Amino acid sequence: MTTLHQEHTEHGTHSHGPGCGHTAVPHGDHLDYAHDGHLHREHGGHWDECEPAGHTAHEGHEHVHHDECGHAQVQHGDHVDYLHDGHRHAEHGDHWDDH
Repeated sequence: MTTLHQEHTEHGTHSHGPGCGHTAVPHGDHLDYAHDGHLHREHGGHWDECEPAGHTAHEGHEHVHHDECGHAQVQHGDHVDYLHDGHRHAEHGDHWDDH
């Protein structure tokens, strides 16, 4: 799974960090912050959209996420991602995708 480098130019002056009020999501070697239905990451003095490129199915994902499954939920565009094992999962048809 690759991630596109797309600067979030409309981010304004808000700076994410502990206590900013947005959900922090561990993502590889950095933290993303859920904000306005998408995820941002700090990168070289600006904020980037941190969105996966392409489609990556999470093979062997037996657990079914739902409102009461115990995993944190993050609104992501038109769906909900679930934080699980250090990454985000989103329901996609009959399987779960890594985001």
